[in-house]
Amino acid sequence: MSLAVRQASHPEAARHYDTAALRAHFLVETLFRPDAVELTYSHVDRIVVGGAMPVAGPLALETHKALGQATFLARRELGVCNVGGRGRVVCDGEAFDLAPRDMLYVAMGTGDVRFESADAAEPAKFYLFSTPAHARHRTVLVREADANALELGGQEQANTRTLRQYIIPGRVESCQLVMGLTTLKPGNVWNTMPSHVHDRRCEAYLYFGLGTDARVVHLMGEPEETRHLVVANEQAIISPPWSIHSGCGTSAYSFIWAMGGDNQDFTDMDMVPMGVLR
Repeated sequence: MSLAVRQASHPEAARHYDTAALRAHFLVETLFRPDAVELTYSHVDRIVVGGAMPVAGPLALETHKALGQATFLARRELGVCNVGGRGRVVCDGEAFDLAPRDMLYVAMGTGDVRFESADAAEPAKFYLFSTPAHARHRTVLVREADANALELGGQEQANTRTLRQYIIPGRVESCQLVMGLTTLKPGNVWNTMPSHVHDRRCEAYLYFGLGTDARVVHLMGEPEETRHLVVANEQAIISPPWSIHSGCGTSAYSFIWAMGGDNQDFTDMDMVPMGVLR
């Protein structure tokens, strides 16, 4: 297992970043490597973003010095979404089978977490998002069909999409983690536009379902000082609370959104009028 550590960036500093610096601070380029667990620890709300791709055998979620705990989930909770082939997550001996796009909430205090693929020829790819936690809730598996689905947008704005809420208050109890998945319909390319910020929590996006030559131009930065990142398939963005997080693709795509911070209310956001963007 590897774990990279990233410091938080002040918005005034980010205004002066070149492309390489923006990518180094906010883009996670490699999440899925065969037979590896790849993690990035960010001091933005102390989230962990990562991926596990078991092929030859099971992979264990291990702790790291940066976490300061004997086990990874001693003081954390975890969201897991499978974006590959069929797989299994074993939590303290209890097995949960995840089809593609199923999501698992893993409770704080779970000691042993292992990831497995049903078929090495089509391995599972488990996207991982973890936040600090203060209480133990129940480990819960949410199937794609059981998520709360919202049909949003319109073809005239090229943003017709299905937003599925998996880990949200009232459906899956958590300390601060909120997580879901949005899929744009064919012929649609925009997400989260008009844009917004939410100073009470950070967010991470995993873009997936893109072809080899397809890209998403992810817009970030303060509304009056926007920047952009060109994102490929199965790459993730760490979005600090002061940043917008919108994107436009060269084709339709899906993305997993995950949030951590002070407020779990999904609708708690500060909308940015189009005329403010620069």
